[in-house]
Amino acid sequence: MARYTGADCKRCRREKTKLFLKGSKCDSPKCPMESRPYPPGQHGRGRAKESEYLLQKREKQKAARIYGVLEKQFRGYYEEASRKHGKTGENLLRILESRLDNVVYRAGFAKSRDMARQVVRHGHIVVNGNKVDIPSFRVSPNDVIEVRKSSLELTPFQVAYSEIGERTVPGWLEVIPAGMRILVHSLPAREAIDTQVQEQLIVELYSK
Repeated sequence: MARYTGADCKRCRREKTKLFLKGSKCDSPKCPMESRPYPPGQHGRGRAKESEYLLQKREKQKAARIYGVLEKQFRGYYEEASRKHGKTGENLLRILESRLDNVVYRAGFAKSRDMARQVVRHGHIVVNGNKVDIPSFRVSPNDVIEVRKSSLELTPFQVAYSEIGERTVPGWLEVIPAGMRILVHSLPAREAIDTQVQEQLIVELYSK
């Protein structure tokens, strides 16, 4: 399975904004964005004014990096979004939000989406009574997602359980502490998605 193996913090610096890829480190003084809020590389501080195309490209890269999706898969999501009724950009964000790894992260069961992907891949998550180890699995309204009973005593889930309530859970999800369970009430509307992405720029990029 193809995946990015480079430094996460460089991706944040490249986009000149925190993408919250490293969990609690992103909120600490150790975050490189606090001391070096400019793109990495020899010419990071002196880059020329960005063109319209580059702004669109960067917005697409930002979204893909936030959700941990590589180019081929992201393009596939866009093409699927364009075939659906409604605004393509909003459909795209809704597809990304409905990934199982994102739902596990949004519910507070993992510190970052990277950690959520690992949790899913290792078989700790059950959807409607069936083990699912595919991070890109898409949830649907009325799905019930929970941590496997045999995994509840593992340290990451004990920590997550103790911190339930500290992270704001989006309204389209409901977290039930008993059994570490998530109820999917619906798929999110655009106003319920707090990802700082200008999706219209992505649509303009792919529409060329």
